[in-house]
Amino acid sequence: MPAKKILMLVGDYAEDYETMVPFQTLLAVGHSVDAVCPEKKAGDSVRTAIHDFEGDQTYSEKRGHNFALNANFDDVKAADYDALVIPGGRAPEYLRLNKKIIELVKEFHAANKPIAAVCHGAQILAAADIIRDRKVSAYPACAPEVELAGGTYMEIEIDAAYTDGNLVTAPAWPAHPQWMAQFLKALGTTISL
Repeated sequence: MPAKKILMLVGDYAEDYETMVPFQTLLAVGHSVDAVCPEKKAGDSVRTAIHDFEGDQTYSEKRGHNFALNANFDDVKAADYDALVIPGGRAPEYLRLNKKIIELVKEFHAANKPIAAVCHGAQILAAADIIRDRKVSAYPACAPEVELAGGTYMEIEIDAAYTDGNLVTAPAWPAHPQWMAQFLKALGTTISL
């Protein structure tokens, strides 16, 4: 299995688990991951938020960790990468306003490269207008955005994931085992014991 070069789009208050777990998982199986954020450089950090499901009507939010970026956003070109990861949390709501973010997502999609998005990451997919006539999972609060962008919102279990072509999506961090397994399959990664 050749190692893949993967781009991860993060921002302040990205969900902690949805940022750190896929980053570490992909590194652990031998891929390289460049984590970038607009207006930040390698060595800078983003603050994360921890979203828990504690029986309330929505998730609770707590301050997470600082996550160190390892590449410069200004240097990123979609052509240099094999796949894209978009964590959820609060970051996607403002990252989708960045024109370069939207162009990058469109370029990955046009090249049919695997794109993994979890939770509120679907906000970026919708803003990039790449989910029309596609089946997409996301945090349930993002269902209207998926549908308004012409996608079909997949209401699946919180620990499940859904793949439609090059898009691998999931509702939230409890889906990491399924989400990462389906993304690794899309990358052509095989793991033998």
